[in-house]
Amino acid sequence: MKKLLNNRISHLLFLSMMLIITMLTSCNNDDDSNGAPVITAVRNYAPAPNDTLVTSIIPGQWIVIHGKNLKEATQISFNGTPVDFDAGLFSDKTAVVQVPWSLPFNNIDPDVVNTIKYVTNAGTITYKFNVIPPPATITGNSMTAATKVGDSVYVYGTNLYLIEKLTIAGINISPLKTADDGSSVGFLLPAINTPMPWAGEIVAASGVYEFAVLIVPEIYAVSNANPSQGDLVRVYGKNLSGISSFSFGGAAITDFTEAVDGSSVEFLAPAMNFASGPVTIVNSYGTVATAYDINTQNNKWLGLLANFEWGDYFGYQWWGDISLASNMADFNGSMGTNTSQYVYFNSPVLAAGESKYAPLGNSNTGNKWIPLENLSDPVENWGLQFEISVAHPWNGGTLYIKTEFAGESFVARYEPWKIPGSNKTLAFKTDGWQTVTIPLSEFRSKVNELGDGESPTRLNQLLGSTGASSYNMTLKNFASFKTSTGLYAAIDNIRVVKIKIEE
Repeated sequence: MKKLLNNRISHLLFLSMMLIITMLTSCNNDDDSNGAPVITAVRNYAPAPNDTLVTSIIPGQWIVIHGKNLKEATQISFNGTPVDFDAGLFSDKTAVVQVPWSLPFNNIDPDVVNTIKYVTNAGTITYKFNVIPPPATITGNSMTAATKVGDSVYVYGTNLYLIEKLTIAGINISPLKTADDGSSVGFLLPAINTPMPWAGEIVAASGVYEFAVLIVPEIYAVSNANPSQGDLVRVYGKNLSGISSFSFGGAAITDFTEAVDGSSVEFLAPAMNFASGPVTIVNSYGTVATAYDINTQNNKWLGLLANFEWGDYFGYQWWGDISLASNMADFNGSMGTNTSQYVYFNSPVLAAGESKYAPLGNSNTGNKWIPLENLSDPVENWGLQFEISVAHPWNGGTLYIKTEFAGESFVARYEPWKIPGSNKTLAFKTDGWQTVTIPLSEFRSKVNELGDGESPTRLNQLLGSTGASSYNMTLKNFASFKTSTGLYAAIDNIRVVKIKIEE
């Protein structure tokens, strides 16, 4: 009886142990095969020996996620951004994916920064891992001569993510406002008593970036480079305030008005009996001068093609679809006035393919565009300039210019009503006179239409071997439908000037 009892106890103990082992095994199998994904490492996706373990990843990089239960992924995200993936590249233990090119880094939930989130039907794992932004660039800042302590200032660039510190002139700047797309960092300007230029530094997750803050005046355009006495002239640019010295060619300008934002300075033209020369402005931040001279009617070699005044530079052929006029109120305004003679278009709406011709030519000695000794200059160093006043909205119709030597091999197109980078248009109008500068590199050959092809590589392709050629302008509708408007615009002082000085 005792032996029988012992046997039963032994069997009972054996069965109990087997049950416990079975239960434990069942639990472990549930944990592993539940399908819950596990991530153990991340490697670079490359043939050995370059398939190394990585400690950080960057947008666009291909990686291999190692672990288990990875095959049946339904979503994978980096910094909270889902990524497209090809499940055919997955096994139970590996998953090959590309880190998204566009990832958020600024102004996102701190819990998702530097994370890989892996989701399957059986579970989710969030894996902490360094996701590093691509290298940043700094392109500029919003500082102007009018900026004062307490004003908002922005440093502009690309990939300005995860900014740890920003200093200017050794001063730590805080707080910072970062753009979601990494295009800027904003702050309030503190008092800085160090003279410019100020050394700036940004410490970001992707590296340390240095930049300089230096406000200098800039000149973009002059509304009338050859005005008559009493004409309103406006010089356009940046940081044109606090002016201490201002010369218009060989004349000192002492009575002028600065725009509050430093974007322009205006004055009434003095008697134009002074020498040609650049426009030069000096203020507390520096000096700026135009690369070209103004008052060019007093200097024969500078490439004055037509000023429509009686004499060697008249340049009007007395026929075609333009008219000669002077001091028409329609063409004067706050941007500039012009009391001299000029030509103007008064063209109605143009039918598809219709043209209006302006046979201007040029009657100066030798028809000189640029000096012979400059024919070897880079094409982009020289430009065609003229003053224009568009009195009524202009939308459609191309003003194109060609030289007699090049014919229609190379032409320049002027279409200010076109919105760059789109197929849309916006009617163009000026309130008075302004300067147009067309680099000679913008003369182009024909691909689909005149002037939409390649630029000339040498100046003699436009002007021949002497730097001299006649020219004309044509207003043409290249579209297959009529233009939205006509063109009512005046043109004056057509000349060729040096717009870039080689360093």
